[in-house]
Amino acid sequence: MLIYMQLFFEFFRIGLFALGGGLATIPFLEQLIDKYGWITSADLLDLIAIAESTPGPIGVNAATYVGFHVEGLLGSLIAVLGLVTPSVIIIIIIAHFFAKFKDQKWVQDSFYGIRPVVAGLIGAAGFNVARMAIVNLETVVVCGAFLLVMSKWKKHPIVYIALGALVGVVLKL
Repeated sequence: MLIYMQLFFEFFRIGLFALGGGLATIPFLEQLIDKYGWITSADLLDLIAIAESTPGPIGVNAATYVGFHVEGLLGSLIAVLGLVTPSVIIIIIIAHFFAKFKDQKWVQDSFYGIRPVVAGLIGAAGFNVARMAIVNLETVVVCGAFLLVMSKWKKHPIVYIALGALVGVVLKL
């Protein structure tokens, strides 16, 4: 029973503070590695690859992955419930009051002020993922090649996701 409470409250905390979407959850997921050992750094990289490649929000996919890894199907459900509960509560509160206050300058300034925080969280997540994923010369070359190809040929992101998955499997990255 304690593990389910831990899953719920840890993912509740992530859902409450990971502003900016799924990539902003990565620093919080890294903390779970240190705090509980529920997943390893290698698991986190797999989680990111799977969450980015599958339909649905990255944060929900990550909660599902970690919850299942820790306690199976019920663990997945509890982790996802913990992750989405803060958003549901906040949206209900905002929806109730937003119509009254949306034109207030302090409301508009608050939303404007959140933007750099979100950018910072996403930037930190991107840096941490790169730090974990680029581990040897082979991964540096593959990353550089993908950056070059993506800058020259503008294709739909699914093309690069599929190509990246294929390259990763072939090279066993």
